[in-house]
Amino acid sequence: MRLFVSVDLSDDLTDAVDDLQEEFTDASGLNFTDPEQAHVTLKFLGDVDETRLPDLERELEAAIEDADVDPFPVRFGGLGVFPSLDYISVIWFGTETGGEKLTRLHEAVEERTTAMGFEEESHEFTPHVTLARMEHAGGKDLVQELVQEREPTIGEMTVEEVQLTESVLTDAGPLYSTVESFSLE
Repeated sequence: MRLFVSVDLSDDLTDAVDDLQEEFTDASGLNFTDPEQAHVTLKFLGDVDETRLPDLERELEAAIEDADVDPFPVRFGGLGVFPSLDYISVIWFGTETGGEKLTRLHEAVEERTTAMGFEEESHEFTPHVTLARMEHAGGKDLVQELVQEREPTIGEMTVEEVQLTESVLTDAGPLYSTVESFSLE
């Protein structure tokens, strides 16, 4: 099973994500994510043997307790890219508020999962939602312009749970399904 830990965006933000992606449609070389599957990845776990699921779920539940975060609002907005404006592979929007609590959740999940033997993140955590991946640099100039000039606010939601999500890769793109949810209450 290919797994990651996420906070899924609420359904009422789907249209706002779709509207923001529309601004990038003239930029060639972009592969857009499905707005209905929009999420903040707290930790990518990779391929996990199903026999590890009970231990993983127990540790994720403990991580949520360790983070000591009650349900909280997050306002999504702004634009960014990874790794840099000169070499763009991912276009994303971030958080205007609530990012520090997403970071606390990430840190608790990271600590528990690396103790289980999962690979440690090689980069600093930036709470974000992926809008698109850049397959080639044909639309790079337009992407750079939009990222530097636009400061969109996507919307707000209350984070009430964290998901353990399975990703199945298909020709039409990845399909995500929730394996388990962990309440912040």
